[in-house]
Amino acid sequence: MSAARPLTTLRIIAAIAALPLLALTACGYGSESKDDDTSKVAAEGKKLSADTVRIGYFPNLTHATALVGDQEGLLQKELGGTKATYSQFNAGPAEIEALNSGSIDIGWIGPSPAINGYSTTDSKGLRIIGGSASGGVKLVVNPDKVTSLKDVKGKKIATPQLGNTQDVAFLNWIAEQGWKVDAQSGKGDVSVVRTDNKITPDAYKSGSIDGAWVPEPTASKLVAEGGKVLLDEADLWPDKKFVITNIIVSQKFLKEHPDVVQAVLRGSVKTNTWINANPDKAKAAANAKLQELSGKPLPADVLDPAWKSIQFTDDPLASTLNTEAAHAVKAGLLKKPKLDGIYDLKPLNKVLKAEGKSTVDDAGLGVK
Repeated sequence: MSAARPLTTLRIIAAIAALPLLALTACGYGSESKDDDTSKVAAEGKKLSADTVRIGYFPNLTHATALVGDQEGLLQKELGGTKATYSQFNAGPAEIEALNSGSIDIGWIGPSPAINGYSTTDSKGLRIIGGSASGGVKLVVNPDKVTSLKDVKGKKIATPQLGNTQDVAFLNWIAEQGWKVDAQSGKGDVSVVRTDNKITPDAYKSGSIDGAWVPEPTASKLVAEGGKVLLDEADLWPDKKFVITNIIVSQKFLKEHPDVVQAVLRGSVKTNTWINANPDKAKAAANAKLQELSGKPLPADVLDPAWKSIQFTDDPLASTLNTEAAHAVKAGLLKKPKLDGIYDLKPLNKVLKAEGKSTVDDAGLGVK
């Protein structure tokens, strides 16, 4: 392990991995994964260079490309005789660990875990090969306690995980207000309470927190409990776009099975096209997969507003990844990472050209 590696990030990942999911203040989404070997479409036709491709994603609406692609068999259709198997993760570090260990080959994941995963392997672990979604993150508060942005000072606000994408964004927003918070402990002018998304609504109902900076559908679940959207993170970004979900692949798998990677990307592009052309059917498909995974679907008063706040895009919005990394550095959660080479968008751009779509840019962070 190189001494130049961001040691703070390693400590964060180690701390998260060591903590059980026991209480409100537990860090992260948990570390369990669930395997889903079923596919709506059988592996039929010509087999590619691998018998199987193992795909990971989160059971979140911000990962709806993977949810819908799995549910409707759109990813499997492009893979032909190569079988797609799926694992669901509740934590970015757990998915990165699975990728590094070879338990999965390709994954849908947020930008902060992707940055950490790239940095902590001396730039050898993964590549970002595509985009998936933008937006879908909100600051939701108790309107009886918080009526304006300045009222956030002195309150207890939840984020999903120490150092995760929403945690970094909230810490950066706090700093822009001129307030001080210790990033590691979450203590300061605002109390940042790292809380599992699964328990955040109950924490809100009990009064343990005054609000949360969270992704969908957690944000809309809080609104359904009487919360008010105080800020949509999209409003803080140019053109209201920022990466919330990327597609990553292990460099080893990319080198050994480029045809499989391209097939998954083709399936992702076609899934996003179908989602954007059929939003109601796509929303229902995503909810059906969530019901299959969790045992119950999202109610309409949660699903509908959550879905509207997410944009599904093949563009990884690379310039915003660089900005998010800078935010993590400023917060003290990450030493300045070397992100050169984190992207390899050549396979995606080949697919986009074949589909008659515009190619996308890596903001100068691509493989040379």
